[in-house]
Amino acid sequence: MWRRLLLVVVLAAAGCAEVEKQPEIVAAEEPVVDKSATESKEPKFKNSTLKYLANRNLKPQPTRPLNVRSRCTHRDAIGTQTRLDLLVKEAQVKTFVAQVSMKGHGTCRFDLADFEQVEKMPQALLRHKKQSDCLVRMWEQGPKVTIAFNSCPKSCDGQAFDYLWPIMVEAKSGQCF
Repeated sequence: MWRRLLLVVVLAAAGCAEVEKQPEIVAAEEPVVDKSATESKEPKFKNSTLKYLANRNLKPQPTRPLNVRSRCTHRDAIGTQTRLDLLVKEAQVKTFVAQVSMKGHGTCRFDLADFEQVEKMPQALLRHKKQSDCLVRMWEQGPKVTIAFNSCPKSCDGQAFDYLWPIMVEAKSGQCF
């Protein structure tokens, strides 16, 4: 029993002892080598996220004029009602009327008559005629088209803009969700 007690006391004392900090080892600098000769086809990534993405077959979204037609209504699980009438030909917005009603929060309304188109590529961009910070962006994202609203609280009742999400449209069928 005394041996165990002595062992515990010695280990506790050893645990409290300070250890001198070891000097850091500095790697010698490598000589400058022609990078084009040693560079492999696969890039070396430092970030773990980039390493994860490197093994996937991801390609950039092509930049081409947006073409979409949609006349749809959609109601989601929490009661948000979306109505959309949209026609974009060769990145020129011809028709755009959107109404999104959020249950218990109000309604947001957007009409092409209140906007002017300021850009076509890479995204169709609409700017409100009276509220210059209010923007509507439209872009293609795979088989879907996204319609996003930025800084447009005056187009909504009350605080409804705080609950407004982008509208997604299936490009081929025109179905919105």
